[in-house]
Amino acid sequence: MKNKKKVFAKVNLIVLLFCMTFVSAQNIDINTLRDINVDRNKNLGPTFKLVTNSAVPFSVATPLIIYSVGLIKKDSTIKKQAIFIGETFLVNAFVTIALKHTIKRNRPFETYQDIDKATTSLGDSFPSGHTSLAFATATSLSIVYPKWYVIAPSFVWAGAVGYSRMHLGVHYPSDVLAGAIIGSGSAYLSYKMNKWINKKKI
Repeated sequence: MKNKKKVFAKVNLIVLLFCMTFVSAQNIDINTLRDINVDRNKNLGPTFKLVTNSAVPFSVATPLIIYSVGLIKKDSTIKKQAIFIGETFLVNAFVTIALKHTIKRNRPFETYQDIDKATTSLGDSFPSGHTSLAFATATSLSIVYPKWYVIAPSFVWAGAVGYSRMHLGVHYPSDVLAGAIIGSGSAYLSYKMNKWINKKKI
């Protein structure tokens, strides 16, 4: 009986600590977003909209352009690199969409009236699809071309896409952080899968 009471007390303590941590994390999340969105420089709005809107076309165009170069040069290595970047795009899209439909988190402007929505948004909030897509592209490009002049601009762009989602009021910082992790993770997972498949073929 005493053991059951001890277990029950421990479970209650764990649940209480989890709830306190969750509430604290939520407060940090919305407070950080308020710092970015509420008193933002609205003159930068058009720039951040441009950055946000670059995520999809840039991520789609990258593997297509690289594959076209491979075709023109008749270089199978370049074509394989393009296919890898395209695979990363698909893996990332699958994981991001699955999480959005599972978690179904409301957009910040739907929950908090002081958050100013400054661009269009579709679907649920968690994770940030634009951010995950940008980081998937940046990471896969950096794996294929591990040069500083590829890596630095790629991740600066991906980071700017993530920041733009908060500046424009359509995502929480945690959405953006999760998107960055999912995007980078999708690229790494695709890379490892390709290595494993190629070893199997030998």
